[in-house]
Amino acid sequence: MAAISEKQGITRRSVKIQSNFERNAFMFMRLSGIALLLLAVGHMMLQHVLNSSTNLTIQFVAEQWNSWGWKLFDFLLLIFAVSHGINGFRNVLEDYVHNKTAVKWINIFLLIFVVATILWAGYAIWRFDSTPFSSSA
Repeated sequence: MAAISEKQGITRRSVKIQSNFERNAFMFMRLSGIALLLLAVGHMMLQHVLNSSTNLTIQFVAEQWNSWGWKLFDFLLLIFAVSHGINGFRNVLEDYVHNKTAVKWINIFLLIFVVATILWAGYAIWRFDSTPFSSSA
């Protein structure tokens, strides 16, 4: 609720901010956008600027993924990219779908999709075995 008061010709408006899902989703989009900017630019700098693009082979990736730090970096990039993108898609869909029941089911489906994608791809990142790609063969 907004309350407007006038005192000495100055109008002041106070707004009581309520916490809800849409407000949290709005804040998540802003914060994940900043995280994605740092992670994606960092990824581009490390993979395509500091290293020669001719060196980007499966052996190069396998050597990097021997380190838990690189796996964590790529996993964070995965989490923020998938959840940020699907949250934006959810916002666009809510502009066009006006049935509250349909919106609820769409949100449930998108949540399941995000969780399944992150678990599936995260499993692939963490369980990656670089042994077949080692250059010592």
